[in-house]
Amino acid sequence: MKRRTFIQAAAATPLLAALPRAFAQQLPFQPQPGPWKTYEIVTRVDVMKPAGLTQAWIPLPSVNGDYQRVEGDTWTGNASSAKVESDGKYGARMLHAQWAPGTKDPVVEVTSRFQTRDRATDFSKADPRLVLEPDARRFYTSSTLLIPTDGIVRETAIKVTQGAKTDMEKARRIYEWIVDNTFRDPKTRGCGVGDIKFMLETKNLQGKCADLNALFVGLARASGIPARDVYGVRVAKSQFGYRSLGAGTDNITRAQHCRAEVFLSGFGWVPVDPADVRKVVLEEKPQPTNLEDPVVPPVRKALFGSWEMNWLAYNDAHDIKLPGSKGAPVGFLMYPQLETAEGMSDCLDPDNIKYKITSKTA
Repeated sequence: MKRRTFIQAAAATPLLAALPRAFAQQLPFQPQPGPWKTYEIVTRVDVMKPAGLTQAWIPLPSVNGDYQRVEGDTWTGNASSAKVESDGKYGARMLHAQWAPGTKDPVVEVTSRFQTRDRATDFSKADPRLVLEPDARRFYTSSTLLIPTDGIVRETAIKVTQGAKTDMEKARRIYEWIVDNTFRDPKTRGCGVGDIKFMLETKNLQGKCADLNALFVGLARASGIPARDVYGVRVAKSQFGYRSLGAGTDNITRAQHCRAEVFLSGFGWVPVDPADVRKVVLEEKPQPTNLEDPVVPPVRKALFGSWEMNWLAYNDAHDIKLPGSKGAPVGFLMYPQLETAEGMSDCLDPDNIKYKITSKTA
């Protein structure tokens, strides 16, 4: 390299670093498997109003596979007992902490360490060995309390997939339909509820990730295609410069995010996330934009088949009966849960349960 050329190249580096975020967004949004990254999150739970026997359940990383490796969990606090338990059906792990009546300032702090890497499906190379056993297919096409597969859900699935012949075609139709017909509602509490029957009956197709991605899962299952929600939390910024698709700081207390997967024979579990497409539309720019804005199409294309793994997957569980709880099953386990002698607490209510989640690379 000539000296003049070298100086020009070196000088360009700080200039690139100083470019505004809008330029960074022009980087291709193309997650691809690469090196593993190690993260550590710390979840601290403070019980604000203990009453009698007080219990908390903190979700732990429970997914191991080609995009996530769980390394382990440790905890501290003043709980009378604390142990790792499972829901017994989906394999969702959680720390179950209990405080005896009269415990002053109940607190527990959990540290989880894990590795992730981006994932992407190569749709040009089908592997005939990637098939789902009949029992698993039945399991992942069945109904849950919030995701029925009959009635209006089935009727909608038939309309959306009309003319599609393969599971791949049907899954893509459902994905595109959700992107085109739903909206992210910033006023929705937390990540939403995921009651898709109510959404379809009221024609109110607004919400957040637990609503929109549950709708994908429900329509896929109603079409006979195995699908599942995966519940987790964002742990880092997006490497592609999308502010809306990453955690802005190391405080990830409100960064919970639910994704979806669909099983396509020949390709295995395929990642999808129509809810994040709608998130980009609403949040990526100072003012909401539309599906035609240049920042949206790369994400829309990529999020059928790939995920950027600046995100931790907790579990894919539904209708979870929390071990030792007297309350009804919870729809999903993505937030710390709390129960006192007065009953289950609202996990989003800071008057009863205060928690903080922080993340760092390890």
